[in-house]
Amino acid sequence: MSTIQEVEKVVYTAKIHTTGGRDGGTAQSNDDRLSITLSIPGSGGTGTNPEQLFAAGWSACFEGALGIAARKLKVSVPREIAIDSEVDLCVKGSSYFLRARLNVILPGVPRDVCATLIESAHEICPYSKAIRGNIDVLISLVESDSTTAIIQTNLSSECVA
Repeated sequence: MSTIQEVEKVVYTAKIHTTGGRDGGTAQSNDDRLSITLSIPGSGGTGTNPEQLFAAGWSACFEGALGIAARKLKVSVPREIAIDSEVDLCVKGSSYFLRARLNVILPGVPRDVCATLIESAHEICPYSKAIRGNIDVLISLVESDSTTAIIQTNLSSECVA
């Protein structure tokens, strides 16, 4: 029997009704702010897929967590913060799983400050908490000269296409 963690306050509850699944299905929020068609990744369908939705949600949440981390550390961050997220749908044998990468862009912020902010955001972000220990994650800092520094990693499995 599962139990739901007791909380002090529920800030928000997303309510979505989905029918038809990945292959031409639809998802509709109870407040009508979200109404989408779903497609199988790579199928040529016109809808989005759960991996894209997860990538968008996690990167938006992580950016918010960066802001919280910056305020806690009394650090200014530029408005040009950006995150390129990638979520892989993988298969090994008959088992499907996800793995993910966040490429964080914090222009004008010193590398050591970026590392601290990213590590802190990864502890704050509810999406990061939800996937910790469940899927492989790589979080990298992409610097203005296009170099990449790996900040957080938890990669252990290979994705076979």
